Amino acid sequence: MLCAVYKTRKKAGMYLYVPGKEAFDEVPEVLMSQFGKPQLVMLVALDKHDTLAGIEKDVVKNSLIEKGFYLQMPPKEEDLLSVHRKAQGLSPYVDEKR
Repeated sequence: MLCAVYKTRKKAGMYLYVPGKEAFDEVPEVLMSQFGKPQLVMLVALDKHDTLAGIEKDVVKNSLIEKGFYLQMPPKEEDLLSVHRKAQGLSPYVDEKR
């Protein structure tokens, strides 16, 4: 199965997988409006890969078959200040009562 991967300028790390080049027919209109103008990143033969960007190929493939698209969201960003405060033995959140 051939898969087209698109990125958006609106959110770094967000990618839209569709079952072919410019095959956006099954993608909900609200998602397309929030995604913005898709920019083609690559065409991928799913059968030649076990994972795509850390995602199991079967997850992508099943979503393409069932929904007609797969949306990859960016990983959640870690709050580095909270991590540092915990390492110092402090509460992870800054006390705003000063």
